[in-house]
Amino acid sequence: MASVHESLYFNPMMTNGVVHANVFGIKDWVTPYKISVLALLYEMTASKITLPERRRLNKLILPLQQGPDLTLGQFLETVEECSAQTAYAVKIRLHEMADGELKDMEFFFSTLPTQFTAFDSEAYKTSVVGLFIRHMLLAYNKLSFSQVYKLYKSLQHYYHSHYAKPTDEQASLPALAADDSDMDLTSTEDTDGHTVDKEELDTTLHESDLRGDNAPSRGPLSQKQAEYFLARQAYLLKNDENKALKPAALQEELNNMLKFNPDFAEAHYLNYLNSMRVQDIFLSTHSLLHYFDRLILSGNEGKSNGDEGYGRSLRYAALNLASLHCRFGHYHQAELALHEAIRIAQESNDHVCLQHCLSWLYTLEQMKGSDSTVLTEDSVKMAAHFCLPYLASLGIQSLVQQGATQGKTAHKLMDALKDTDILHWKHSLSELIEISLAQTTSIWRITMALQQAQLLLNMSSLEPVNFGVQQNNTEAFAVVLCHLAELHAEQGLYSAVSAIIQHLKDQFPHHTQHAKLWMLCDLKIQFEKHMNEGNYNLAEPLVTAISALNKTEGLYRKAQVLKALNCSTEAYSILQELQAHCEKTKCTEMVIRVMLSTAELHWESSGFSTALPLLLQALALARQHHLQSLASETILHLAFTQLMLGVPEQALNVLHEAIEPILAHGSVMDKGRTMLLAARCQMAVAGFRPNQQGQADSRLVVLAVDSLNEAAAYFSKLSCKERLRDVHYLQAQLHHSLGQTLQRNKSAMLFRLLDQELQSPPVSMRL
Repeated sequence: MASVHESLYFNPMMTNGVVHANVFGIKDWVTPYKISVLALLYEMTASKITLPERRRLNKLILPLQQGPDLTLGQFLETVEECSAQTAYAVKIRLHEMADGELKDMEFFFSTLPTQFTAFDSEAYKTSVVGLFIRHMLLAYNKLSFSQVYKLYKSLQHYYHSHYAKPTDEQASLPALAADDSDMDLTSTEDTDGHTVDKEELDTTLHESDLRGDNAPSRGPLSQKQAEYFLARQAYLLKNDENKALKPAALQEELNNMLKFNPDFAEAHYLNYLNSMRVQDIFLSTHSLLHYFDRLILSGNEGKSNGDEGYGRSLRYAALNLASLHCRFGHYHQAELALHEAIRIAQESNDHVCLQHCLSWLYTLEQMKGSDSTVLTEDSVKMAAHFCLPYLASLGIQSLVQQGATQGKTAHKLMDALKDTDILHWKHSLSELIEISLAQTTSIWRITMALQQAQLLLNMSSLEPVNFGVQQNNTEAFAVVLCHLAELHAEQGLYSAVSAIIQHLKDQFPHHTQHAKLWMLCDLKIQFEKHMNEGNYNLAEPLVTAISALNKTEGLYRKAQVLKALNCSTEAYSILQELQAHCEKTKCTEMVIRVMLSTAELHWESSGFSTALPLLLQALALARQHHLQSLASETILHLAFTQLMLGVPEQALNVLHEAIEPILAHGSVMDKGRTMLLAARCQMAVAGFRPNQQGQADSRLVVLAVDSLNEAAAYFSKLSCKERLRDVHYLQAQLHHSLGQTLQRNKSAMLFRLLDQELQSPPVSMRL
């Protein structure tokens, strides 16, 4: 089930992907690239464009205005993807200016629509286009004659560098850097003789202006470009990490940014997020502390709130530090930081921060293995009192997760999730919607689980700031995809499993936070596959890898391998140790599985009467906690035990209780084992004796043959050769008793082939 604590990371200065910063004091004014954008906007207002093309171009306007400068080739290629006709018109417009004279560029600026002449077009004064055009006209009119001339020369170079030969183009970059003084538009002279602020008119070209989106820049970015870069990278790290810059490239970009402005607080925070990607605790802690230090020194928090802004930064710094230590499993350090945040928040009477602290407090108790139900309930009540729907819903989801493991009825859990879903959709809380769907998928088993999983996987982001990617980088997505992989593996669809695991590997690389989820899922699927096929030598090395990710799962798998290798004493000691640990940590599902494995060990020593009370206890636990799948598996074990105790009629009656849910929702292995056990019970009830014809009830014998045929189909799907050998052996005996010579010979031949291939004695005391 998806955990909820990861949604509590909170940064008061980065909300909805918007970074509040005055980066360098450098403003974007008139550049050749911006003139190209102006030409695009002019053609959009002056020419007729089809509605689909206009929609695509409208979506392109903001990224072009706010993003880093592109080369002419990149710009035209981007526009051409939306409208080839408009791209050609822009190219002609730029050609007229670059190959013409200075008056052609002046004429272009004079023909631009203004807020007084564009009431019915996109350039109206309150529109995005109108504001941009007005901004550019004001900047252009402020330039002196020499600055206009230098702008024209830089436009010519910008245009002709696109059509230069590759050798010339390669040489143009250093030439451009060398000629910065000639194309510098930041001269302090003005037409009126007044001094113009260098920061206001800094349009110096850098190599970053000619780079692609994914290449690190080498020069300073403007305020708007830095804000756009930080917002985009923070959004991608949160929603789709693979589309963000690689950790090394992003680190280089941030180092370059901090080189020009070491006190840029938001760059330190993005550095913290980037360090978390690669699990670098030293650099992540260093960057987080630098972020809040710079935030306090810059006075961004204190400008509007006075001394309150200073205290707010301190308490949220402690809260973020606590979340960082929780991520790395440093619970004692996290508790100390959390208590510090609570103390400062209480002194400042900050109820919102206190609620975040309370949420992390019950999360910390859960991670330590303690019962946090009372704390969680208090958190939900207080969050509802202070009208904090996010924290209230998060607390309810945590209660649902705890209730699912403590045996709460499914309909109560569903009702709780349904009530919170209304709040989620009302407030567009994407993260909580995903967690809710993942939890619903876990509560349902197969039929509705697939539907809930598809709802989550196809859900678009509800965030107001959207860079065109789905929110598929969260823990909920990883949990759902792992669940789908396990469901496909249970049905023997290993090719589909490989595709899902490969997608998980691509979406969540090894260095990411949630990679352990698919690693453990992949190892468990491989382990079960090898165990089903009887390849115990291949399954044994996987135990060590599983133990590294989850000690409990590793111990259970180790006992399974030892039991299969007939090391009953070692397996029994491990199972007893594991059962004591799981009872202490209240891991009911694993307790039931351990009981079933212990009962199987009793079978090997013919202790069927000893196994019976253990199985009844496991069945009571499964029903108490509403674990239908484990309850059905326990019933199978009970039926086999009764068959071995000599009461096949009672075994068949008990088995009928589990056949329907297993055939409807069970795995292929469970279906095969069920039909094989049903055939054995039918043979025993019919009074079948080997090598005796005509004495058994032929009707039940025919039913047993049909059950064996169905079991053989299931085992063949999973390549379970040992169980197939048992099936063919029984089939040969039944066909012999019915006088079916051809079928008997065929089954006997298949049995002989498998027996020669396996070269191991059949296991009689096995379900």
